[in-house]
Amino acid sequence: MAVISRGFHGRRRAGGDKLPPGQYETRDFPVLSAGPTPRIDLDSWTFTVTTEAGAAHAWSWREMTALPSEQPVVDLHCVTKWSKFGTRWRGVSLDLLLADVESAAEFALVRSRGGYTTNLPLEDLLDGKAWIAFEYEGEELAPQHGGPARLLVPHLYLWKSAKWVEGIDLLLDDEPGFWETAGYNNYGDPWREQRYQGD
Repeated sequence: MAVISRGFHGRRRAGGDKLPPGQYETRDFPVLSAGPTPRIDLDSWTFTVTTEAGAAHAWSWREMTALPSEQPVVDLHCVTKWSKFGTRWRGVSLDLLLADVESAAEFALVRSRGGYTTNLPLEDLLDGKAWIAFEYEGEELAPQHGGPARLLVPHLYLWKSAKWVEGIDLLLDDEPGFWETAGYNNYGDPWREQRYQGD
């Protein structure tokens, strides 16, 4: 006699096919940071894209928020194994910010207030995959969640969506960031459970 009857496939995970392996769904928005939460004056805030040749393209807060914005609704997946579905944001697409930037770069190093960095292939910031987000659920982005602005790259683990973003360096060669040099996976695909080096 079979211990498990035919047709039994185990418990269905909450979130179904939207939940990457090893993750669980939460309705909260946990706060995890590598350092203290900075308080940033909007009058002095700037976001700068610097090419591999040293050319800088900068936007003030007023200039950034005056650009055409989008309102993506995305799922978030944290390396600590929580996932949050259907989050609503407002921000400027990296496609728009990089449209007039001349570069042969294939990689990006994202810089944040406080010295945090994270690396990505440049292609992961393009084609509607990434934004500089400054609103969450219809409100100004709170400092503990990266406000006034954070990078939003929802198809990768959330540590790639750098909080308190200040700029992006475009690079010819990959340069690992803060968590990547501490043993995290260089890419961070939640569907392949790329949490740590060797995953």
